[in-house]
Amino acid sequence: MINAKEISCLNWEKTQGMIPTIIQDYISSQVLMHGYMNQQALKKSLEQGIITFFSRTKNCLWTKGETSGNLLKLIDITIDCDKDTLLILVNPVGPTCHLGNYSCFCISESNWSFFYRLEKLLAERKKYHVYNSYTSKLYASGTKRIAQKVGEEAVECALAAVTNNHQELINEASDLIYHLLILLQDQGIDFNMIVNNLKKRNINNNSI
Repeated sequence: MINAKEISCLNWEKTQGMIPTIIQDYISSQVLMHGYMNQQALKKSLEQGIITFFSRTKNCLWTKGETSGNLLKLIDITIDCDKDTLLILVNPVGPTCHLGNYSCFCISESNWSFFYRLEKLLAERKKYHVYNSYTSKLYASGTKRIAQKVGEEAVECALAAVTNNHQELINEASDLIYHLLILLQDQGIDFNMIVNNLKKRNINNNSI
């Protein structure tokens, strides 16, 4: 995280007191929006843990989501090599764009972004039961049934590989991952925890 010394080292003079700021989802890596910060906005963001920008049109500070509730929770801030641009990683609460979109940029969704969005949808199905939703019904059936489905899909995935049926393997692997995500959500575990554990193993084990 940026500290007081690094803030003072930013090239505020070059940017006429307002640093261009890129906002990025810390999990999906999707770029969400672009804004500007003066020193006051940056300090307020650090103090409150919620992103505040400087509005050039209104000539004042504005906290993203202060009226809509779609806040940007601060995760980390880094500075570019020229010290005149900020990259801020956030945990977005709701859509970032004022049009109701996840991002202000209309770009193709990356595979990782889709995966993250799928996981969020599965988490919502756990929290809010949806009539005729297979996922909601599976959560309602309990952990034992969810675990059983993971086992069944794992066996079917292995059988597809043994028979060299690539399309069937793709289908069964998709089913396996889907049900595994549900099992993880059922146990209060998100996939980010799994990724962090894999990172830890990779760093500490040179035999991988």
